[in-house]
Amino acid sequence: MKHVLTLAILVGFSVLCHLPTAKGADPTPGYNTPIPPEIMTPDLVDTKYLGRLEFSDGRPSRDTADKIYDHLAYLRGVEVFLNLMPAASIEAMRIGHVENGVVTSNQIAISENLMDSNPLFLTGNTDTVYASAILDLERDGPTVVEVPKGSGPGTVNDAFFRFVVDMGAPGPDRGQGGKYLILPPDYDGPSIEVSEDGSAVSVTAGGITDRYFVAQSPSYTNWLILRGFLVNGKPDTAVRMFREGLKVYPLNAVQNPPAMEFTSLSGRVMNTIHANNEVFYAEIDHVIQKEPIGFLDPELRGLAAAIGIEKGKTFAPDARMQKILRDAAAVGNATARSITLDLRYSEAFLYEHSLWKVGFIGGDYRWLRDGGAGGRHLDARTLFFYFATVNTPAMAAKIVGAGSQYAWTERDSNGDFLDGAKNYTLNIPANPPVKDFWSVVVYDPQTRSQLQTGQPFPSRNDQKYDLIENDDGSVTLYFGPEAPSGKERNWIQTVPGKGWFTILRLYGPLDPWFDKSWRPGEIELNQ
Repeated sequence: MKHVLTLAILVGFSVLCHLPTAKGADPTPGYNTPIPPEIMTPDLVDTKYLGRLEFSDGRPSRDTADKIYDHLAYLRGVEVFLNLMPAASIEAMRIGHVENGVVTSNQIAISENLMDSNPLFLTGNTDTVYASAILDLERDGPTVVEVPKGSGPGTVNDAFFRFVVDMGAPGPDRGQGGKYLILPPDYDGPSIEVSEDGSAVSVTAGGITDRYFVAQSPSYTNWLILRGFLVNGKPDTAVRMFREGLKVYPLNAVQNPPAMEFTSLSGRVMNTIHANNEVFYAEIDHVIQKEPIGFLDPELRGLAAAIGIEKGKTFAPDARMQKILRDAAAVGNATARSITLDLRYSEAFLYEHSLWKVGFIGGDYRWLRDGGAGGRHLDARTLFFYFATVNTPAMAAKIVGAGSQYAWTERDSNGDFLDGAKNYTLNIPANPPVKDFWSVVVYDPQTRSQLQTGQPFPSRNDQKYDLIENDDGSVTLYFGPEAPSGKERNWIQTVPGKGWFTILRLYGPLDPWFDKSWRPGEIELNQ
């Protein structure tokens, strides 16, 4: 231990003072010259997490080397969990669709009666009609998506949850409808222009020339998600819009597109959430095997390969590696949960002295710090993908009157976790700054999906519900196991023994949201 302390003192002193080795100093024992102490390794090194490490003249003992190699595999397993989570999330989304018969591009999952709390779907909302499909560009080649006029926000994300293109209101069609063409990463057919400004270009296929908004995806698997707004609090108009106007088909079938097939998501039990144990790594392996080699950069591919996940090779961890990956997944999951539910980045908070937070820390859908000068904010990316889906600039950028904005919290005004056995209130001030609507939805911290209660829709919004207004025009929402008398219309049920968190959504946000002249109240515990 004396050697360890002496080395630490010398290293610390030389680093702080930037002192070179003194000329003329006595030679280091065993050497002809003085050797800077900071480059030496003592025979015994005591560490917090690995205990004692042993060396002989800088050479690790067999036990120390074994310990280090296990620890290295463990560290890389944790990093794979945190850094490849977006890929696992899209893979889980794909599996959820396939298990519910949504396999080909012309098959659409649609929440005809809105999304209730039955599906396990990361922070899905109860207030728009979803139309969802999985595109396979390896199987189908260039794929056409005909978006109907009047569609709300829509997006295509690639197999790493990267943004490919927006559609509908925030997309280049600006809600007027249009044809989109998604090219695979290895497209080598007739030249197709991808315009710099996102404008439509002419494309000829099957003897038919038409204009398309063209985007090229880095991956074969892509998720298409469209939203339709309620009209008079009902989903009927949006459902009809998608059923009659949405078409998805391979470009090579342009002369005779397959008939569309719609599967209702409403009331359906399905899982679209990645595993939180060692099964996670099998999900990642499927993605690596499916996608082209350039889909991920060499650094991320190297992390995966370090634990045995490599394209073209069988992922078959031995007993040692299985044990390591079980621990790595457990710690990766614990890390993601801590980052998400005990967030410690000041820039995540919307207001001073408030616990409302943003989903896109830094306001960048790529999670770049200072426009990229500070690299990628890795914890911000982990936070988002552990509890949310859909990655688009329209959710992060200021787009007045279009797109959407979000605020969320898992704590009351005292800073305590929200408790399903207790009663709370939330004041929504008068004149919420929205062109379309606002909503509040309650979620389960375990599944990050809608909280399952006696209410199939654990939410309230200003279109679907005839909410009771206060004299000043504000709305008070109530949360608790039982409805307060006379306030049933404004009540969202919670469950004793379970926690919860909530998201405030604004569709078509207006200036008072962005300049913060309007802000929601805090969630207050009723004493």
